[in-house]
Amino acid sequence: MIFNKRQFSRHLLKWFRQNRRDLPWRLPPASPPSARLEPYLVFVSEAMLQQTQVSTVVPYFKRFLQAFPTIHSLAAAEEQSVLRVWQGLGYYSRARNLHAAAKKIVAEFAGMIPNEADVLLQLPGVGRYTAGAIASIAYNRRAPILDGNVARVLARIFRIESDPREKRTAAKLWQLAEEILPKEGKPCGDFNSALMELGATVCTPRNPQCLICPVQQFCQAYAEGVQDRIPPPRKTKPTPLIQRWVFCIHNKNRFLIEQRPAKGRWAGMWQFVTIEPSATKPTRAIVKQSTGCSIQAIEKITAISHALTHRRYQFDVFVCEANGGMNIKSRSNRMWVRLSELDRYPLPKPHVQIAGILGDKSGAAVKVSH
Repeated sequence: MIFNKRQFSRHLLKWFRQNRRDLPWRLPPASPPSARLEPYLVFVSEAMLQQTQVSTVVPYFKRFLQAFPTIHSLAAAEEQSVLRVWQGLGYYSRARNLHAAAKKIVAEFAGMIPNEADVLLQLPGVGRYTAGAIASIAYNRRAPILDGNVARVLARIFRIESDPREKRTAAKLWQLAEEILPKEGKPCGDFNSALMELGATVCTPRNPQCLICPVQQFCQAYAEGVQDRIPPPRKTKPTPLIQRWVFCIHNKNRFLIEQRPAKGRWAGMWQFVTIEPSATKPTRAIVKQSTGCSIQAIEKITAISHALTHRRYQFDVFVCEANGGMNIKSRSNRMWVRLSELDRYPLPKPHVQIAGILGDKSGAAVKVSH
């Protein structure tokens, strides 16, 4: 089968213009040809779309743009505010990198998001895919992209049966992604968007809809009936289970929360006191040793499971009433707050769930977003 790049592009772009999803970071479908996409919208959306589905991203994107409508407002914000608005979307390093990149863009590029992929690569959190996506979609530069959707489409079109996650296969797919791009000045951004859209809506991982695919005639995998086994399934690995105790220590109507370290998972976010189990069950002595708080009793209220990409957590959650005053072990990253004040602090999703449970038990108003 001879691959005709020009015909492939024409078929793909025609389908995209008729079937593309109306997303808040894209120009409205009826926009005039002279309309230009706001690069900041692409910048934010591409950060959010890393490892996250479009349907999940849309409400967070709208909320983020309400809080930080411009690159300057994002750069001027406190990191805690950025994490708070991002709360619930996960992979919080993306938010910190996006914030750091905004600061760099304002400081070094006069607030103008760079339009060349090699310059974009200098920004925190921007890899080859994100640089290509911003350069092509926001500025129509001839820059290739390769995310999971595009890799799957190309693997099937060219019948590449090796694992796209392998270094050699990924390099081949990157080469193909660049070779099939339209020439400079042609609609490179729409072409890249169309490839991603095709992978997300038609050329799906399971049960691809080949009969309605606009580029079916170019697909070697379909021609040979092997599309269902390309790409090969990911090799499953056992995910370790990590157990934690969470102590919801309260003094009257205030709860003790602590800030997580500046690096690592959920970096810089806030949580109820959480420790690694050191015995078969928690004791008042363990709570005293960990926090400096004397407590009256320990009551288990729930257990919360939380799965991440490479690990699973189980949080056993306990309520403890502080005995006497509100002195805590000398740590500047702990404080007493009312449940109604938790909306000021970015919380990991498990602790948002815990706050909701505490609110239900106490009847207190809890304003935290999932």
